[in-house]
Amino acid sequence: MTNYTSTLDKSQLAIIDIQEKLCSIMPLSDMQAMIKNCAILVQAANLLTIPITVTEQYPQGLGVTVADITQHLGKDKPIAKTAFSAYREPSFKAKLQRDKSHIILAGLETHICVLQTALDLMMQGKKVFVVEDAVISRSAANKANAIARMASAGCIITSTESVVFEWLGHAQHEAFKPIAKLIK
Repeated sequence: MTNYTSTLDKSQLAIIDIQEKLCSIMPLSDMQAMIKNCAILVQAANLLTIPITVTEQYPQGLGVTVADITQHLGKDKPIAKTAFSAYREPSFKAKLQRDKSHIILAGLETHICVLQTALDLMMQGKKVFVVEDAVISRSAANKANAIARMASAGCIITSTESVVFEWLGHAQHEAFKPIAKLIK
């Protein structure tokens, strides 16, 4: 994400499967940090009018997206899916904007749905940014393996603060102060 203006203009955010029952089986402190970082990404994307797509893996069984995320979504409803890769869900594919080539990925589980979504998006020619402090797996080893696989496949591994400040580009941006408050 080096050309800030074009990065902002080319970005879209995908939040993968941050659902009640899935979250309840994750390590608690890691889960809380991941949800906080995803909420920052969603709020920053809203302030910068970056499109956001949220998915839910089999919501009838795994529950809905946690309130800490949905409270910032506005009228957009999460997309239900059964495929592990969000890209294989026609509603997700339809929401992707052709002129938005940079996909920022966050959510869970890193080694299943995030990984498969990232790899499918890469195969479609998208530039995929995986936000390492905004993804989680039940085990640290599975997360580390997935991060390494995605990096070797060409995904850019980044952090929440790197993404939001690269979206801003400079401190004179009108959204700088409200976004800086999110980080504190």
